[in-house]
Amino acid sequence: MQTDIDPRNLIGRKAFDRKGTKLGTVDEVYLDDATGIPEWAAIRMGLFGRDAFVPLEPSELIEGTLRVPFDRSLIKDAPDFGVGRHLSPEQELQLYHHYGLDIAPPPPLNHNSTNTTTQEDP
Repeated sequence: MQTDIDPRNLIGRKAFDRKGTKLGTVDEVYLDDATGIPEWAAIRMGLFGRDAFVPLEPSELIEGTLRVPFDRSLIKDAPDFGVGRHLSPEQELQLYHHYGLDIAPPPPLNHNSTNTTTQEDP
C-alpha cells in the first residue's frame, strides 16, 4: 500500500473485496510497532457485524476506497481479536497465515564470535 497515506485518512473509508463486493467501512488502522507504517485495517462488516482485520499490504487505496485483494468470505472468516487493542506478534502471525501471506522471518542475530585461539602447524 502507499506508505505516504496518513492512516487517519483511512478511517471511515469504504472497503471492497477483490470482486468489488462492499465489505464495510474502515473502523481502525493498526501501525507496525517497529516502523510506524500502517499494517492492518479493521473493517466494520455490516451494521451489527464484527470488525475483520485485513492487511494493508497488498491492499490499495483507489479513488477514495480501500480495495482488498481477497474474497469477502476469507475476510469474514479472519481471526477475531477485537478492536481497540494492540495486536500481538502472535496474532499478526495468525492473520498473515490466514491470508496466505508470506512474511520474512526476522534476520538472525549476528553473533560475531571470533576464535581467539590459533593453531600452529607442528
